[in-house]
Parts: sequence; structure tokens; C-alpha cells
Amino acid sequence: MEKSTIKSPLRKLRRRTTKRSWKLKQKFKLAWKSIKIRVRSHLPGFLSTKKRLNHMKSRNQEPELAQAARRICKISNDATNSLAYLLQLPKYSASDFLDRGDMMTPAASPRENISKTWRELHGSKNWENLLDPLHPWLRREITKYGEFVESVYDSLDFDPLSEFCGSCRYNRNKLFEELGLTRHGYKVTKYIYAMSHVDVPQWFLSSSLGETWSKDSNWMGFVAVSGDRESLRIGRRDIVVAWRGTVTPTEWFMDLRTSKEPFDCKSEHGKNVVKVQSGFFSIYNSKSELTRYNKESASEQTMDEVKRLVKFFKDRGEEVSLTVTGHSLGGALALMNAYEAARDVPELSGNVSVISFGAPRVGNLAFKERMNSLGVKVLRVVNKQDIVPKLPGIVFNKVLNKLNPITSRLSWVYRHVGTQLKLDVFSSPYIKQDSDLAGCHNLEVYLHVLDGFHRKKSGFRVNARRDVASVNKSTDMLLDHLRIPECWYQVAHKGLILNKQTGRWVKPVRAPEDIPSPLSTGPRPIYEI
Repeated sequence: MEKSTIKSPLRKLRRRTTKRSWKLKQKFKLAWKSIKIRVRSHLPGFLSTKKRLNHMKSRNQEPELAQAARRICKISNDATNSLAYLLQLPKYSASDFLDRGDMMTPAASPRENISKTWRELHGSKNWENLLDPLHPWLRREITKYGEFVESVYDSLDFDPLSEFCGSCRYNRNKLFEELGLTRHGYKVTKYIYAMSHVDVPQWFLSSSLGETWSKDSNWMGFVAVSGDRESLRIGRRDIVVAWRGTVTPTEWFMDLRTSKEPFDCKSEHGKNVVKVQSGFFSIYNSKSELTRYNKESASEQTMDEVKRLVKFFKDRGEEVSLTVTGHSLGGALALMNAYEAARDVPELSGNVSVISFGAPRVGNLAFKERMNSLGVKVLRVVNKQDIVPKLPGIVFNKVLNKLNPITSRLSWVYRHVGTQLKLDVFSSPYIKQDSDLAGCHNLEVYLHVLDGFHRKKSGFRVNARRDVASVNKSTDMLLDHLRIPECWYQVAHKGLILNKQTGRWVKPVRAPEDIPSPLSTGPRPIYEI
């Protein structure tokens, strides 16, 4: 008995020593293999065919290496963290952003025919079993709708020195052509304008310099519809309403009041009146006969066009869906828009969905329950580091959520609606780890992280295709070694052009068709679609 008690600790010590030495050997092997893979992945584009094949083979081995690393090492210790980081180093360098013409990898993946599965992708089953892991077809559809919202930001004239501040730079007939979005196969049929005399920051007001195009209204988005070819691919005629948010969210979310307004006076859900945040309600419903662009509210403009399109395509015997999408403030407007459409357009029953990015809470419990009873499907894409989805009432609601068993039925507490797809900004190996809150709310950052998302417990996708340089359109989020300028998306020379005849720098005159006009707010003839 005494011998066994003496030998057992020694045996355990020997086993530990052997196990440690084996782990170290495996770590060194993995580290050496990963270093070779990284070196090969950054070799110039003029490699021989044989070397290119080896390069492709090494990339295919990366998932196996990562799995082996997880088996051998525990993520908790520092040595393993460094090894895991080594295995997931960015696959882009500054040389990858040099123009190599047709030799470069396309930034978009090929799109499949989804005509047989469009209802599931549109949320008929609340995206069950499609989010973790994220289905690649769903990822591409979400990205498509996000790019529609991004197009509103990209074409918005928000220069305070411009006489057209707050308008779109292009007319609706060439919006997608100017922004390179014709590949999606949609046509814009109407622009949406919203009143600006609400409790929002000063930037929301049009320029006061010179003859402004409108002192009362701002361009907030558009209504579009899928063309014939795209409708065949997606299995129905899809009407899209895209709403933008504010240009800089930090300017408005600190000032938003937490008061609510009755939203649906016709309907009460149980004993509770449906209410929404007062600022969102004002933007969505304000109108005045004295204005040029808002004799009808944003709500009325949108609903008139949706009803017109639904009637036209339904009369032709087509299946019609409505997808309302928005970012930030636009996500809040999208919810109210979908609510009205599901309530007032019975032909859309069961085919109304919302895809929102970084949207705040909008209404009370009655609003949430009424949305559910109307059959509106909502997918909320949220970055973990983004503060806006926690608004309004960030502190108050957070405390109440901890007391959920007691407060779950309180009608005056703000509620999120729908299914959440949660992303992590810092899962991307291309983004700085000390990025600011405004950057984490940026829509291009959302689309970048979405493109790299596979599932909660996996890293950034190796085969993500979306252009990484887009992240720095209006942020400084990308790692410095990629050498992408910060906030690079801007008008050349800040809008000035050189008059070669006089040698003077002058402001260009907008093309007549791009000058905002109340006449251009009318619907587009459907025969052009």
C-alpha cells in the first residue's frame, strides 16, 4: 500500500511532462504550417501554375489546421490566443488593393435561383434554422437589402454649403446605374421625403445659404420593385422600401426623448393603446400644405405607391411581397411602414417582412404584439458593440430587462420586435480592436461583418467576398497596414471643378434631370419596369 501511494504522484508527474512536451511539439508544427500558409497567400500574382495550385491547396487546409489547434490547445491561455491569431491573420495586404484589372476576384458571389425557397428566406418560419449557421442564400439576400439602404446614404447630398443639401444627387431613373447596383435587377419607382420640423439635430435641416431646394423636407429613401428577370429568380414580384438613418447617429440618439405617441388610433391591442416613440412618429407622419415635397407625409407617400404596385401586379396574377429595410432611424421607420402595409393592404397578407440594421426600439408592448398578430416578420441585424439598438431608454430598459419576470407585461416599456441576428464587429481580422461607437454603428461595417459571419462560435469566413475597402467609406475602422484612407467616399475636390477656359475653381451646375422637383416625386410608369 505504501509503495502504490509513493509511485502514483510520480506517474502523474511523468504523464504531465510527456503531455506538455507533446503539446509543445504540436504547437510548433501548427505554427510553422500556418506561417508557410500566410507567406504563400501573400506572394505576388505572377506565380507559376504549380505554385498557385499549392497556394490553393494550403488555403483549403486552413479549416483543418484551425480544428487541430482547438483540439490541442485551450483558448483560455495566452499562448493559444497568439496561435489562434496566427492562424486567422488577415488574408489581405496593401498590395491586394492595387488595381489588377480582370485578374482580381469579384466582390460579389454568384446568386442562385431561390424561387422554391423564397418564403423561408423571407421569414415565413421566422428564419428558423437559417441563422446559425447563416444560410449563404439568406446572407446574400440580406446584403442586397442592406446595399439598397447604403445607396441612399451614398447618393445623399449632405453638404451644408450645397443649395441642394438634403436631396438626392441623382434622379430616380439612374440612381442604381450611378451606384453600380443594376446587377440586383430592381427599378426605383418613387422617392420618399420627410418633414424636418421635428425634434432632431440641426444637420437634419436644409441649408440656409442661397436658394435652397427645400427648407422643410429631406430625402429619406425610395420605393423600388424587382424587374422581370429578378422576379423569376426570387420567385415573386418583390416591392422594396428603403429608409436611411441619420448620417452621424451620435448627433441624435443623445437627444431623443422617451415619450410615446399613439400610433394606431383605430386599433387597441387588448387594453393597451399601440404607441411609438414620438420623434420617429413625427418624422413618419408630418406634413404641411405649405411645403413643396410634404403635402403628403412620408407614410402617405409610401403607402400610396405600395398600394399602386400591389394592385397592378396582383391584377396580372403575380405573387407579390413587400420587404421594408432600413438602418438606424430608418429601421424604426421601416417597422412603422411594415405595420401599416400589413394592416391596410390585405393582398400582402403573410408576405410583409422587415430587414433592419442597427435599429433602435420603436414602440411599446402593444406595438410588438400587434405586429406579431399582423404577421409581419422582422429580422434585426445587430452588432454587439452598437449602442443604438439599446435605445431609447438605454439605462432604464436595461434595468427592467433584468427584472423581466416582473416587468415583461408593462405596456409602457420599449420593446424590440422580431428575430435577432447578432454579429460581433471584432470578429473581423481587418478591423481595429479599439474602434469607436459611431464606427460600430456604420452600415458598411454591418455589411462587412455580415459577409464574414458563419455561425456564433466560428471565426470570420475565409471565403468572404465583399469589398473590404468599403468599410472605410465613412469610418477609420480598417487596420493601418491595409493603407486604405479613412472616410474616402466623398465628392472630388469637395464639389468644386476647374473651369479650364477661365482657370477658376467653381461649383458645377446640376444636370436639369438631377435637380429636385416636386413633379419628380410622382410614381414611375409601371410599363418601364
